[in-house]
Amino acid sequence: MYLHLGKDTLIKQADVIGIFDLDNTTVSKLTRDYLTRAEKSGRVVNVSLDLPKSFIVTLDKVYISNISSTTLLKRTAFLMHNS
Repeated sequence: MYLHLGKDTLIKQADVIGIFDLDNTTVSKLTRDYLTRAEKSGRVVNVSLDLPKSFIVTLDKVYISNISSTTLLKRTAFLMHNS
């Protein structure tokens, strides 16, 4: 199954490692450092047209999305129950 992240971007749900709220998690220096390293290595894909609300870690990339982590998690639960 696929998960829609915004801006016509779909990813395989099986590739998702984690979905995180950007406001809550970037309080930690470790998270900020992780995102900085991912961006410097070219692994960050920004699919946000507006203010970013979440980031999604996959096997090979980190996606920045304007869709809330709660909404994305609900979508994954819906997909899991209907597959």
